[in-house]
Amino acid sequence: MIRNEKGFTLIEIIAVLVILGILAAVAVPKYLDMMNEARIKAAQGAIAEVKGRLSSSQAKYMMVNSGTAPTSTVLYTYATGPNGYLTPANLANVGTDFNVTTASGTPINITVSAVGNVNLTPSVVGNFKGAGDP
Repeated sequence: MIRNEKGFTLIEIIAVLVILGILAAVAVPKYLDMMNEARIKAAQGAIAEVKGRLSSSQAKYMMVNSGTAPTSTVLYTYATGPNGYLTPANLANVGTDFNVTTASGTPINITVSAVGNVNLTPSVVGNFKGAGDP
C-alpha cells in the first residue's frame, strides 16, 4: 500500500520557528529605535515652529520700532505680550501631541519634554537668540 501523505516534518517547522525568532530579535529593537528617533525629529520640528514664531515676532517688533532689533529678553516679552501670542503657553502651543515650554533668557530657551504622551529622556532643547543680543 502506497501512502501519499503531504505535510511538514517536525524539523521543517522548528527551522521556520528558529528563523522567525531570529528575525523578531533583530527587527523589534530596530523598530523601537526608529519610533524614538521619530519622536526626537518631531520635537525638533516643534522647536522649529516656536523659532519661526519668535522670528515673526522679531520682524514685527523691528517694523514697529524703526528697525531696532530687540534683545532676547525684550523679544520674549513682546512675543508673549498683547502684541504677540499673549502668554508663554500660547507661544509654545504647537499642538496637543507636544509638551513644549519656553523661558526668557539670552538666548530664549525652548524645551520639548514629551511627544505623543511619551516623555523624552533627555528633553529636546533649542534656543533662539534675539537679533539685538551681543
